[in-house]
Amino acid sequence: MKGKFITFEGIDGTGKSTQIQMLAERLQNLGYQVIVTREPGGTRVAERVREIVLDAQLPLSARSEALLFMASRSEHVEKIIRPALLAGKVVLCDRFCDSTFVYQGLHCDVEMLRKLNFIATEGLMPDVTVVLDGDPEMLLQRRTVRGVQDRFENKGLEFQKQLRQGFLALAKEEPERIKVVDGMASREDVAVAIASCLKIS
Repeated sequence: MKGKFITFEGIDGTGKSTQIQMLAERLQNLGYQVIVTREPGGTRVAERVREIVLDAQLPLSARSEALLFMASRSEHVEKIIRPALLAGKVVLCDRFCDSTFVYQGLHCDVEMLRKLNFIATEGLMPDVTVVLDGDPEMLLQRRTVRGVQDRFENKGLEFQKQLRQGFLALAKEEPERIKVVDGMASREDVAVAIASCLKIS
């Protein structure tokens, strides 16, 4: 039995981690086997790559970032995601290829990134991608409470606005796969909207 691969995307502060955990619990209560993972990360090697790419003190070009993300993703897919899917499990992943297309796509050729991603994943794509959308200025206030976390959150409001437009543009290109959900609602309402998108009762 083939599993289901669901990814969560969006700008910082939209509550992806919270919604992933809520969805995982909901699916487990319905009898599904669920794997929760994240990018970059998921394996020992990929977590080490995560430390590098998110370290605000390390200078990295967009191309170097992209290649590191692809190496991490290759490891992640081979050792965690694909085996879980082949075992019939539901995989919930906090970020995947769409983040690469949006973040690194601001400074790299997106078609090049898509080709590299195809190589890294051997063609694996999410079955459904949920983009949690929200107003960048309001979300910046949320993040200010917890402090700046990494090199991407450190790039400021205009950067977040660009990212938001990037995710919305991808959703318009692939409306069957990518579903946009208002991440500014209460977490309970957001969870209900996500379940509706995924056709979960």
